[in-house]
Amino acid sequence: MIWDTWMRQTCRLFRPGRRVGAAALSWVLVGAAVSAACSEHGTVGGEPGEETPMDRMIAEIQRDAGHTASYTGVDRIGTAVIGALRATAREEFVPPRSRSLAYANHPLPIGHGQTISQPFIVAIMTEVLKLAPDHRVLEIGTGSGYQAAILSRLAAEVYTIEIVPELAASARDRLARLGYENVRVRAGDGWYGWPEQAPFDSIMITAVSDEIPPALVAQLADDGLLVMPLGAEHGFQELVVYAKRTGETRPLFPVRFVPLTGNR
Repeated sequence: MIWDTWMRQTCRLFRPGRRVGAAALSWVLVGAAVSAACSEHGTVGGEPGEETPMDRMIAEIQRDAGHTASYTGVDRIGTAVIGALRATAREEFVPPRSRSLAYANHPLPIGHGQTISQPFIVAIMTEVLKLAPDHRVLEIGTGSGYQAAILSRLAAEVYTIEIVPELAASARDRLARLGYENVRVRAGDGWYGWPEQAPFDSIMITAVSDEIPPALVAQLADDGLLVMPLGAEHGFQELVVYAKRTGETRPLFPVRFVPLTGNR
C-alpha cells in the first residue's frame, strides 16, 4: 500500500506533458524514468482523484461480487483481499506483450496453454477461503505466480505446484525477485499434493477436474476449506467450496478453467 500510494503521487508529478520547471538534466532523466515506471505500474496520467487501471480493476471486481452475491454469499470482497490485490503489481505476472492489459478484468494467456485468471476469480477464490495470518496454504496450478503472490500477503506460508516445468521455474524466479519469501514453488503433479508439508489450512486448485483429488482432501486440515472449479474440461464447470469438517461441497457459479493435467 505504501508503494502504491507513493507511485500514484510521484506519477502525478511526472505525468506526461506536465512542466516541472527548468531543472537540471538529471531531473529530466528522472522524470523519464519515473514516467516509464508509471506506465508499467498502471498509474500514468492522473490528476488527483483520477482513476488508475488498478482502481478500475478493483471497481469491476466489487461490481462482479455484487452480481454473484446471491450464489456466493459475498456481496463485497473484504478489505484484506482488496489490500493484497492493490499491493501486487499484476503487470509483473503477465507477458510483456500483455502488460497494457494487466489490469483488465479478464484472463490472459501466459504461454504453454495456460492463463492468468481473471482478477475477479482470483479475488473471490481467495475471499471464500477465509484466510488467517497463521494459515498454511497449498495452491495447485502456479501459472505465473500471481495467485500465489496474493495468497502470500494473507497467509503465513504458501506452497504451490505447477506441472509445466518452464512455468514453475519462471514463477519461482519471479516470486524470488519480487521478494515473496513465504512462497515455495515445486514443479510436479498437483493431483497428489505436497504430503510432506501437510496438513494445509486451505487448498486452492486453479484448474478444472471432474472430482476433488482424494490426496488433497487427505492433506486438508480438519477445519480446512478447499476451493476449485469442478466439472468437465469441455463441458459444464462450476466453482465450488469444499469444507472438510462437514464434507459439504457448495457450488458457487459457472466458470471456465483449463484442465488439471497429470497422472491419476
